[in-house]
Amino acid sequence: MELFFLLALFASSVLGVTIIIERGISLQRKRVIPSSVVRAIARAESVGEVRAVCQRHPSTLSRLVISAADHLDWPRQQAVEFIQTRARHEVSKLERNLFVLEILVGVAPLLGLVGTVYGLMELFGTMNLAANAENANFASGISLALRATFGGLVIAIPSLIAWSFYSRRIETYTVEMETLCDEFLRRNHAAKLQA
Repeated sequence: MELFFLLALFASSVLGVTIIIERGISLQRKRVIPSSVVRAIARAESVGEVRAVCQRHPSTLSRLVISAADHLDWPRQQAVEFIQTRARHEVSKLERNLFVLEILVGVAPLLGLVGTVYGLMELFGTMNLAANAENANFASGISLALRATFGGLVIAIPSLIAWSFYSRRIETYTVEMETLCDEFLRRNHAAKLQA
């Protein structure tokens, strides 16, 4: 049974590290909000110019701006609502697999606690009157209990840190993309009305 707890903790740690690395790569600023697209939104003379930059630099922001450019002929309020819906879809892609880290934060310490309880049960279940055997059983039970607790915490703490960090990063990106898309829509709807 000790092997089961250790394997479960090991599998949880591998899963956690994999997701932390994958999200770290996927949530790099240049992959979500490339500076070239930000500059194009701020200074581009035409929608076509912005679209070309977005197509050269695919990202979350690029997809939102292209969607906004495709719907400039809609009334402004409808275009804003469409972009907000599209943005929710893009943000859900950014949040992909973060729920697993959140689950690991809760499950890993519980796995460690179950291992601890199991180790203590083994310890007290095998205690007998023979003093020499008692010391070995006692040490083995305490060792399992401590390894399980330590393993659960080693998984939960980095998972909690990564989940908090990535959630905050996504929130910041979301606000920034909302501002940039709003700027793009305002400028180009105003230009369309003047034309």
